[in-house]
Amino acid sequence: IMMERDTALLKELNLDLKFIIETHIHADHITSACPLKKYYPKAKIVMGMENVDAESCSDIMVNEGHVLPIGNYEIKAIETPGHTLGCMSYLIDNKLFTGDSLFIRSTGRCDFQGGSAKTLYKSIHKLFKLPDSTEVYPAHDYNGFSVSTIGEEKKFNSMIKETFDQKTFIKNVDSLKLDLPKKIKASIPANQSCGLIPAQISS
Repeated sequence: IMMERDTALLKELNLDLKFIIETHIHADHITSACPLKKYYPKAKIVMGMENVDAESCSDIMVNEGHVLPIGNYEIKAIETPGHTLGCMSYLIDNKLFTGDSLFIRSTGRCDFQGGSAKTLYKSIHKLFKLPDSTEVYPAHDYNGFSVSTIGEEKKFNSMIKETFDQKTFIKNVDSLKLDLPKKIKASIPANQSCGLIPAQISS
């Protein structure tokens, strides 16, 4: 549904698609990266360097400081592991796309592939060094919000306020006690192939 929505918007605005950027290997849904590339074959699938399982389907593997040029803008890659080992955030001017690392008033969980609360604490505090006015756009929000700022999250984030030490954050993460996503067994293998399920790969 989202892919159809996005392709319709691109057509309406007469825009081409240059990059399909993944923040990490998702565990709760299947990405549309490869299916989307069928509509835009020149678009490059971008994945973090640590996501070695997805290297075969990715066009560009990025690490800390990698810059993707697009028009008059630059997309700067920032390594933010912790939710998963290969999590990336992306900065465009003062707009920060954090994937599932830093949410609005919350953070990503740390019990997926290669996840670590200790590592995520360090990653988010790296993001906290950005200017307070930096806009934060997470991959999703369960309360219907779409944007925050670094300054707001440092002050109001209930999981990782700027004043919280690492032990407090780890305790907060450990207290979540979340069930695993229902689609995790299907999602991770498919997302390691950029959204292709095994039957599609073999064909």
